[in-house]
Formats: sequence, C-alpha cells, structure tokens
Amino acid sequence: MRGKSSSILKQPSRRVLLCPSLLALFTSFSTAAPVVGGNETVNGGTPETWSLSQNATLTVNAKTLGITSNNSTLNVNPGGVTQQISANNGSSVNLKGATVTGVGGLAAVLLSNSNAVIDNSTVNGNRLGLQVVRNSATQTGSTAVVTGNSTISGVLGGALVSAFSTLDVTDSTIQGTGATSYGLQLQSGHANATNSTIVGGQNGVLIGLDPNEVQPAVLNLTNTTVQGTSGPAILVDFANASTSTAAITLNNSRLIAGNDTLLDVRGGADTTMVVNGSTLSGNIVSDQNSTTRLTLQNDSVLTGRLENVASATINDRSKWVLVDNSQVENLILNNGGSVVFGADNAFYQLNVTNLSGDGRFVMGTDFATGQTDRLVVSGNASGNHELLISSSGVDPAAGQPIRVVETAGGDARFSLFNGAVDLGAFSYGLAKSGNDWILDPTTRTVSPGARSVLALFNTASTVWLGELTSLRSRMGELRYRSGSAGAWGRTYGNKYNIADGSGVGYQQTQQGFTLGADAPLPIGDGHWLIGVMAGQSKSDLNLDAGTSGDVQSYYLGTYLTWIDPVTGLYFDGVLKVNRFRNEAKVSLSDGTRAKGDYDNTGLGGSVEVGKHITFANGNFLEPFTQWSAVVIEGKNYSLDNDLQAEGDRTRSFIGKVGVTAGRNIELKNGAMIQPYLRAAWAHEFSKNNEVQVNNNVFNNDLSGSRAELGTGVAVAVTKKLHMHVDFDYSNGKNFEQPYGGSVGVQYEF
Repeated sequence: MRGKSSSILKQPSRRVLLCPSLLALFTSFSTAAPVVGGNETVNGGTPETWSLSQNATLTVNAKTLGITSNNSTLNVNPGGVTQQISANNGSSVNLKGATVTGVGGLAAVLLSNSNAVIDNSTVNGNRLGLQVVRNSATQTGSTAVVTGNSTISGVLGGALVSAFSTLDVTDSTIQGTGATSYGLQLQSGHANATNSTIVGGQNGVLIGLDPNEVQPAVLNLTNTTVQGTSGPAILVDFANASTSTAAITLNNSRLIAGNDTLLDVRGGADTTMVVNGSTLSGNIVSDQNSTTRLTLQNDSVLTGRLENVASATINDRSKWVLVDNSQVENLILNNGGSVVFGADNAFYQLNVTNLSGDGRFVMGTDFATGQTDRLVVSGNASGNHELLISSSGVDPAAGQPIRVVETAGGDARFSLFNGAVDLGAFSYGLAKSGNDWILDPTTRTVSPGARSVLALFNTASTVWLGELTSLRSRMGELRYRSGSAGAWGRTYGNKYNIADGSGVGYQQTQQGFTLGADAPLPIGDGHWLIGVMAGQSKSDLNLDAGTSGDVQSYYLGTYLTWIDPVTGLYFDGVLKVNRFRNEAKVSLSDGTRAKGDYDNTGLGGSVEVGKHITFANGNFLEPFTQWSAVVIEGKNYSLDNDLQAEGDRTRSFIGKVGVTAGRNIELKNGAMIQPYLRAAWAHEFSKNNEVQVNNNVFNNDLSGSRAELGTGVAVAVTKKLHMHVDFDYSNGKNFEQPYGGSVGVQYEF
C-alpha cells in the first residue's frame, strides 16, 4: 500500500487516515508515527482495521477489518469485503456490490448522524444488520438508501431507525434471522419500502419510541411484503411511555402474520393505517389504552377481525370481510365501500357505536334454521346504506319478519339491493320497524325463481299451439292437391306475451321447422290423404330482470285430411307427440344466478271441420270450427338454490270458430296465386293448471277468449312446386300474439 513505512506505530492491524489539512499538525506532534494522506485505496494485502476522520476518504476494493469513519467518506466497491462499519458525525458510506459482515458491535453498519447508499450489497450482522440513528445530543438524524437487490440481515433484527432518521428501501430485502427477531424497527423513525420484502422471525415491523426524543413514526409500503413469521406483521408498542403517533400506508402491498394479526397496537399508541389497492387477510387488534384508525380505499380488501378499533373508513369500492363477530367504534362507508358478513354458511353480528356515510352491507340468512347476519348500531346511525342479502330457495319459517338491522336512533336509511331479497317462492321488501329494519312478509311478491317455474310449466302449451298453427295452414293446402304423393317443409316464428293475470307474465319467442310427407289413401272415396311429420322448435322466455328460460321441443305426428269436392265439406285431423327439454336461468336479487332443468312429454291433437264455398272469379269463403286439446306431463324438479317445484299435468282445451276468405288468381303458364284473410274467435277452457313452489300453491290460468286475424298467400310456381307465406295475430285475456309467421315449400311427386 502507499505510505507504508517501518516507522508506523506497533498496531499493524489498524490504519489511521487523515485529511491533508491535518497533516502538518499531526507531524509536529509525532515525527515517529507515519503520516497517511487524506485519500487511501485498499486493493489487497493483509486485512487491516481503519479509522477515518476529518474529511478523509477511503476506497475499498479488497478485504478489510472493521472501519470507523468520523466526518469522512467510505467507498466500498464491487469485490470489497469489510467487517462492521461505524460512521459518525456527517460521514458518508457508499456500498456498491459490497459485503459487510458484523462480528462485533451492535450493527454491521452503524450510521450516527451520517448517510449511506447501499446498492446491490449484502450486510449481515451478528446482532443488527443496519442501524440508522441520531446522536442523542442533536435533532439531526441519519439517512440510508438501500437499493439494487441488496440484503440487510441480522440475528436480532434487520434494520433499526431512530427519530429524525429515514430509511429508503427499493428492490431489496430487510430480514431478522433469529427466532424472536424483527425485520425492521422504527424508534420514532421514518421508513419507505418499494418492491421489497421485510421479514422477521417474530415481527415483520416493530414500531416503538425513541428513548430520548419522541417523534411520529412513519412507515410507507409500496408493492412490498411485510411478514412476521411467528407474530404480527406489524407491532406498534409504545409501552405507555409517551403519547405519540404512528402512520402506516400500504400501496398494493401484503401483510403476512404468523399469528393471524396483521396489525397489533399496544401501550397507548395512536396509530393510523391507510390501505390502498391491497388485499389483506388477518386481524387488526388494539388494546384498551391505544387508538387505532383504519382506512381502506382504492379497491382494497381486508378479510379479518377488527378488535377495539376506534374507526374504520371503507372507501372507493373497498370491502371489509368479517370472519367472526366484530365490533368497531365508528364505521364510515363511502363511494362504494362495503362490509361483507363472511361466508354463506356462517352468520355474524357486527356491533358499531356510530355509523355514517353511504355504503353497502352484504349479509346472509338461513331461513330453514332462522339464523341471520345482523348489524347492531348502539349509538347514532346516519347516511344511506344498501343491504345486499343473500338469496335463497328456501322460504322463511312461518313467514315471520326477519330483523337484519338494529339501531338506537338516527336518520339512517337502509334499502335493499335490487329493491328486494328473493327467499324461496317470494321476494320480500325492507321495512322500518321502530328504529330497526326488517324483511317484511306483508310486502312479498312472487320471486324470480318461482316465476321461472310457473312460466316453464305454462309454456309447453303455447309451444304446442305455435307448432299446430303452422300445421293448420299446411292442411288447407293438402285438400286441393291433385291426389299425388308429396313432401314439404316449413319454417315458422311466433311471439307470445303472457300477462301476469295468468299466474306469471313473460314473453315467449318461438322458432322452428317441420318436415313432412303424405300420400293418398287407397281406400274410401279417393279423397283422403294421410301424412307423417317431424319437427323441432325452440322457445326463449324472458321474465325480465335477467331471468329467462328456454324450451326445446321435438315432435312426431300424423295427420289426415278429407274433402268432398261436391259439397265442399272437409275434415282435418292431427295427432302429435312432443318431448320437451326445459331449462330455467334465474337472476336473483343478490346478483347470483340459479338454474334448473327437466324433461317431460306431451300428447295432443286437433280436429277441424268446415265447408269450402266457391264464388265467381275464383273467390271463396271457408267457415270452420276447430277443437284442439293437449295434455303435458307433470314434473317435480328443483333449482340449484334448493327451490322445489311440483307441477301437475298441464292441460289446454281450445275451441275456435272462424272464416277464411280468399281468391284463386290464375297466371300465365299455369301458375296461380291464392291470397287470403282469416278471422276467428277462440276460447281456452282449461283453468286449473296447479303448480306448487316450496308447497306454496299457484295456478297457471290461460283461460278466456281471444280474437285471431291472419293473412297469407300461396303460389303455385309449377304444377308440382308450391310456396306459401302466412302471418297471424291474436289478442285476448292474458294472452297476446303480436306476430306469427311461416314460410313453406312443397313438392308433388
């Protein structure tokens, strides 16, 4: 090394480094001791102990023993390895790619009224890793910046920060390795951690008081994990020595606790924790002598218990999820903040002294057992709050009121999400009873689940009717064929509006097709035709508010038609069997969905008789009467929210009288067009189609009269090829068909 001299004092392991301004003074006192220049570099050799003072600079590129710096600068570069470093009185320490191992003293790196930048380095102490403190005689502390994937560790703790001192950690790890260690201790100090990890054998972060100068402690965490391996993630303990504050801010960070306590506040501490965009699982606990205030904001989630918390403010779509009965002195909800009363199979009570703001409470009930979540406000309740109560397929026991909110007074108003809560066969409203709020059985309406059940049991008859209407116009065409065999196909669409007076209102949209073939019978007078058909239709049900259903219908049938060419009398007969695939999708009041499905079979037929009367110029008139009946298999099934449905056989019996007027217009080349108008009066005689939902009896009733209007046109393109288009409309009691239409084609062999 430079300056090496045989006259150096007999301390071969210790070097003293002085600045040039002190060189002459040092020489005047001791000409026997070596004089070392103000700047020194260690590049190798035997490791030595160094002492720096008065603006000296030491650069370490190799190994040294311990280094003491007083108002000086220490640089340890990549590959540099030292023992403990003690920096005092305005010293600067720069560690880059360095390794510091503390084998004595309190900390591997001690900063007293000094500054340090630790970049991509490892600091490991047999007691503490890093101490960022102040000289007790001054109010000037130390600062340390730890970055670049550095690791600071110690057996007792990773780092300690005193009053007036600040630690900034980025992309690094602060760790206590002993069983009872802490990761970071703030003694009235400040710390900021970004993209980092702080972990202790017992506590992640320990916040206490500076023994000589009490100041507010501040901890800011951003994208950082704090873990207490066997204890709390953060412990604040002022030991009742003084009144001060601790401010903790979490930004998209995690707290992990070995004892399920994220924040433990003791000893008269006044602590505020603000959580931004973070998801936490664990408890926040405060003793009777301390004050703890919690704020959740920016979509944060806390799942855990609050114990003796002075105030909880839940903002910006954040939520607190209860895991047990809990209590908080002041609860403030704003901007979509909510409290969730735990899992569906657990029921809790939340006790609040004062409630304010505007928020949501997500609650649950089990009406089979009478258990329910409950909010109890013992002081003043104010603000407008929404209750989202879990839906159920089970009816309330004996229809009793269900008390969900109890208050001691105030102007608070509560309402139900979506205006109701669905419980079994009925939906219930919320009513105020004294100072409390109850689910009121007197306000009940038919629930979406029950509506879907009633609609599905009712729909099969209108599905069958829509398929039959399409076939009827086909029968009219057959009567005027030449008597040869043929094949045909038809596609159709219908819409039905069923009124609430029928039992349940809904809209049904049907689409389908039918294929058939027929031939003359070789018996009788030669005017009989018999045919077979098969088809499929799909009906979509809309019961509003997101509740829907659909019915897939598959059918086979046979038909017979006859006409007397002399008198114009005719007969049509149809026999058809259906297989229905029914499915319900129910949107419930709490935003969840339920579904269920079942299959059943229907058998029905129709008979129509009438007379075809011809006039001059191809005009004709056709009075008729038609009688149709169908019986559809009853079924028991359930929705997946435990709503039970029992349906009896569904019956429909419709009588109809009407008249069709039209004209046959012959075109060139043998083509012909037949436009027509039809009017009819129909009456549904079947009244009692009973359905039970959770043993509550409902009756589907489509009985009543309705008027029907129709128009269409048939075109004989050639003698063998025919096409036709039909439109229908009907309206009456509980029933409207805004439109019905079909398009078909037939070919004679």
